[in-house]
Amino acid sequence: MTFRKMGYVLVATLMQQAFAQGGALPATPKFVEETETSGLQIRFEGQDEFMVGGGVAVFDCDSDGLPEMYVTGGVNKAKFYRNKSTRGGPIKLQEQRSNMELTNATGAYPIDIDADGNVDLVVLRVGELAVFRGLGQCKFENANARWNIPPSNDWHTAFSATWEKGQTLPTMAFGSYYDRSRPDFPWGTCTPGFLMRPDATGKAYGAPEKLAPGYCALSMLFSDWNRSGQASLRVANDREYYQGGQEQLWRVAPGAPAKLYTEQDGWKQLQVWGMGIAGHDIDGDGYPEYFITSMADNKFQKLEAGPGKPSYIDQAYKRGITAHRPYVGGDFHPSTAWHAQFADANNDGWADLFIVKGNVSSMPDFAILDPNNLLLQEPDGRFTEVGQQAGVASFKRGRGGMMADLNGDGLLDMVVVNRQDRAQLWRHVGAGTAEKPAPMGHWLQLRLQQGGGNRDAIGAWVEVDLGGRIERQELTIGGGHASGHLGWMHFGLGNAKDVKVRVQWPNEDWGPWLNVASDAFYVVNRETGVQAWKAQ
Repeated sequence: MTFRKMGYVLVATLMQQAFAQGGALPATPKFVEETETSGLQIRFEGQDEFMVGGGVAVFDCDSDGLPEMYVTGGVNKAKFYRNKSTRGGPIKLQEQRSNMELTNATGAYPIDIDADGNVDLVVLRVGELAVFRGLGQCKFENANARWNIPPSNDWHTAFSATWEKGQTLPTMAFGSYYDRSRPDFPWGTCTPGFLMRPDATGKAYGAPEKLAPGYCALSMLFSDWNRSGQASLRVANDREYYQGGQEQLWRVAPGAPAKLYTEQDGWKQLQVWGMGIAGHDIDGDGYPEYFITSMADNKFQKLEAGPGKPSYIDQAYKRGITAHRPYVGGDFHPSTAWHAQFADANNDGWADLFIVKGNVSSMPDFAILDPNNLLLQEPDGRFTEVGQQAGVASFKRGRGGMMADLNGDGLLDMVVVNRQDRAQLWRHVGAGTAEKPAPMGHWLQLRLQQGGGNRDAIGAWVEVDLGGRIERQELTIGGGHASGHLGWMHFGLGNAKDVKVRVQWPNEDWGPWLNVASDAFYVVNRETGVQAWKAQ
């Protein structure tokens, strides 16, 4: 045994001893792979221009409560799948023509742009963007001309959206990678992203507003980092190709050009191979922390001294989520992380961390056998790796992904898009088996609704009172790696059966506390209150 391997064994032994002294491990969820039986058949393929991207969008477009799936294919055509699953049973997807079967698609984000109650879809591409308007019952039409989406031949790699105060249409941010016309020497050629803001009519978009300088963005997230009521735009940038660049935070104030936060504002320079962003209030202080994926240099950023300035410190090591090397498979090279998402995988009331991993191509200095992570949060704020025990330790070249409840049983299932390989899907069977799933912890799923342009209340904060502890989520569009979700907000409740929820609606104060039962779906309407939802 090498000294390096002996070191890993020693670390694992010490961790086991620590848990034996300090308490039990979190309950490990069980997943069964259903790629073959589900009907999911798509590969994300392509050469250099498809080394990044590989996203999936998860959204309900037929109002049955079960989300559909749009999966990008790179040089292959993207595919749209209707969800035909039986509630609580095996996941069944049915490929359907949608008018969105595009080649060169790298990412996708669902959003209701025109507030008509039908989900729209933004598709990132190598080349011209495509924005599709939902027509109801999972029918779509290209709406680039309708909404004045500009033609562009850039390599589009990131997206996020927010609603600025007083606007009917969302402000949309697009990020791009390096200059496609200079593939032989791309270093220093990062192209700037841009904002799309509503024009004076409020029905279409004005001219793009450049976000310059651009540093090869691979993820964007509008998030209210200081709880001011106004979202700022965080950008994860790939240091591989920029010169003099860094991670970015843009102030986007209504009626004013976007402006970068600088060192004078408290922003600290950070240079990583930024690939994905996930935000969540992990420590319960009321402000979101952010996990930034990278190549062996993942960061977990927490505000250093409150909301007065955007000054962050890294707590990845402190919380056990550096995720910098594979945890199984025998490959001890550094990891490459892409999509990241906070979600409660075991319904114990603590948000866990899902990370999709995979070598860029065949880079010898980085792990080839690089399994996805599933890190369970403990009550003390530290995380424990259970990917192998949970059954999701795939060694394919992962890119985008999503945890979402695909069969309506309150357990979050998992989908991962792999480069040069087939996408994978796992069904969550709780504490049971594929033949006999068993629940683990109570749960709650919510959808927000309000009048006006921002129908889904993007930018709202939701609190759930578990009886002595508050669980909190911000509703956002963007982040991850090329992958988006719109639909039910999922909360694990642990042992709590009856809980209270309240919503801080966008640009407003908190609404009242509302009583709800566990293991159920509810729609929270800003005007009419809370109502239980059941499938028809």
